[in-house]
Amino acid sequence: MLSEERHKLILEKIDKESVVYLNDLVQYLNTSESTIRRDLTALDKAGLLRKVHGGAMSLNEKVINTVDDIVENRQNLNISEKTKIAAYAASLIKDDDLVYIDAGTTTELMIDFISNTKAIFVTNGIVHARELLKKNCTTYILGGEIKLSTEAIVGAETVNSLRKYNFTKGFFGTNGVDIKRGFTTPDMREAMVKEEAFYRSKNKFVLCDKSKFGKVSSITFAEIKEAQIITTNLDNNNYKKETEIMEVDSL
Repeated sequence: MLSEERHKLILEKIDKESVVYLNDLVQYLNTSESTIRRDLTALDKAGLLRKVHGGAMSLNEKVINTVDDIVENRQNLNISEKTKIAAYAASLIKDDDLVYIDAGTTTELMIDFISNTKAIFVTNGIVHARELLKKNCTTYILGGEIKLSTEAIVGAETVNSLRKYNFTKGFFGTNGVDIKRGFTTPDMREAMVKEEAFYRSKNKFVLCDKSKFGKVSSITFAEIKEAQIITTNLDNNNYKKETEIMEVDSL
């Protein structure tokens, strides 16, 4: 196979998959590892892809966030948007609901607007549980490891705690939402909890201000089609083709 043909196939594959691996390309093109390395080097120098250890990635591939910011740094970001989103989310809670509220700054704001105290609430947020109790809500907090940066309870023990519940509604935070990568978070332990709570929720709502769209963190906990998104006005209509978007400024 000529080098030009290999280059064409490599670029087609990376356009489709965003990331390609050296060993996969060796099998895909039925050629040697040294040949693929030369091809990737040539394509990198030509500015057609980004060569990385063990393979290559698309130039359009998004930066992947791998670290959670501490909760104090996030509480006052996009506060006007978050407040509108939180108020609408709280209005969805009914008398007979068993509600899961995920740890997060926007889900925390929800509690200020909860007027229905007949529902039952379960959360992995330490602050969330305290604020729910102040409103005289019946509240259960999950067991497990306390994560300082997000003030969330996370890990395998938390997942086990969730397995007894079947929620009518679940309200979730996310670090990023992307059409291809779905809803993402930087922490594996937190992702495990979100994934199980998603599975346990009949109706799933992700509370997401506009800054989260197009962002990707290292762990996907759900696909975009699995939940309804509550946000403010969203300019990118491509997301609306993938799932139901509730734009609170338009309601």
